[in-house]
Amino acid sequence: MTGLSKQSNPDQPLGGRYKILSQLAAGGFGQTYLAQDLHLPGRPKCVVKQLKPQVSDPQSLQIARRLFDTEAKV
Repeated sequence: MTGLSKQSNPDQPLGGRYKILSQLAAGGFGQTYLAQDLHLPGRPKCVVKQLKPQVSDPQSLQIARRLFDTEAKV
């Protein structure tokens, strides 16, 4: 499980909640993973997206964050 920068040990659940099963996609603004929610009954599968924009200027970062937040609400 490479590329998940905030998860130092792939055997540890992300945020104490999500077990990463596989990487689904990677793009210019982030990476998307198939995960299992360990806190819900039945441990259903879900999608976890990590924001990792490849830009550094403040305006582009603000746009990336807004788009990411919009996707998260869907």
